[in-house]
Amino acid sequence: MGIKERQVRDREAVRRAILDAARELFVVDGFQHVSIRKIAERIEYSPAAIYGYFPSKDDIFFALAEEGFRLLCDRGAPPPEAAEVAPLDRVRAVFWRLYEFSREHPQYFALMFVDRSVPRISREYERFAFAREMKRNILQTVQSCIETGALPRSSDPAVAMRILMVGIVGVAVMRLSERLAPGEDADRLAADSLNVTLAGLQSGIALQSSAGAQCPLDAKIVDAQAS
Repeated sequence: MGIKERQVRDREAVRRAILDAARELFVVDGFQHVSIRKIAERIEYSPAAIYGYFPSKDDIFFALAEEGFRLLCDRGAPPPEAAEVAPLDRVRAVFWRLYEFSREHPQYFALMFVDRSVPRISREYERFAFAREMKRNILQTVQSCIETGALPRSSDPAVAMRILMVGIVGVAVMRLSERLAPGEDADRLAADSLNVTLAGLQSGIALQSSAGAQCPLDAKIVDAQAS
């Protein structure tokens, strides 16, 4: 290995150490309570060295959020045979994969969906274009359910997607925060929540909620200082 290759490898190793340390600290202490100095102390580097890799604490979060969404997108990528699966079963699979993501990558999940003090990812609008594409694909799958009659014609795809997500995220958060009753099985609770929600949507029950404000993924913030 040449000098240049070794330098690249070493730099990537330090960057990885910074991200891993920051992820753990953000989840344990909360994003707003973690400083660059605290991250530097965790990996035994100087704060100045951290700034050589990331201009700010926010940039560290954005790098972690991108990693998390890419992990979720990779997990959520439909297999080649997915086109042969009924649209409603594809919807069920999409949201079950979200729950599995919360089990397999709990720290990323907590940063992406739980901590309210993190920066809005809409500040990095172009960076997360791939995540918006994932969301559009989910909406299209829900729309396919409506077009094929699996869901009522009166259904709003955005509202249906939101309700499904709220149920799964709720169970995931209860599991992560250890708020389940002794002996309660989070996996079964998540499966029941998903199945009951889908059954309710299929029944055509009148929904009181609406699509509401823009999702943070969709709301582009021009001012880089906005949060």
